[in-house]
Amino acid sequence: LLSGGVCDKKNLIMIELQGITKSFGTLQVLKGIDLMIEKGEVVSIVGPSGAGKTTLLQIIGTLDKADTGTILLNGTEVSCLKEKELSAFRNRQIGFEFHQLLPEFTALENVMIPALIAGTSSSEAMRKAKETLAFLGLAERASHKPAELSGGEKQRVAVARALINNPAVILADEPSGSL
Repeated sequence: LLSGGVCDKKNLIMIELQGITKSFGTLQVLKGIDLMIEKGEVVSIVGPSGAGKTTLLQIIGTLDKADTGTILLNGTEVSCLKEKELSAFRNRQIGFEFHQLLPEFTALENVMIPALIAGTSSSEAMRKAKETLAFLGLAERASHKPAELSGGEKQRVAVARALINNPAVILADEPSGSL
């Protein structure tokens, strides 16, 4: 990507964290995290249980706030967004592959929810959800509720839900744990 004949590195940055800290009471979990992830990169965060991996993912995903530091996602400093703007940004820009499916909804309905929240029509949300579930080998399980799915099937439904809005960033917490 060129801008005025010079490589424009800013256009390549998808996630940038500077000085992120997070404490729970007296326990400091994140201690000045600096991170830069370029568009198209696949990054794994590894470490022992309790090291703060999930906390970091929740902060990157704007589900939790850092005590200090700045977060830029796809060029937007998320701390500058009001709550309603942040919710809309999160819905359109970030796909979450976290395992919690809503138990009262079918697999299809669970996948449709982010699209419906984004303002997609019911028919289009259903079409996209069915297409994504079929791509992940779950077409026959679309009408099943989470209690009727195996661990791996639930995880693939969560992946479908993360993909439905075609987000710029996908965050996954232990994405292969049940596969």
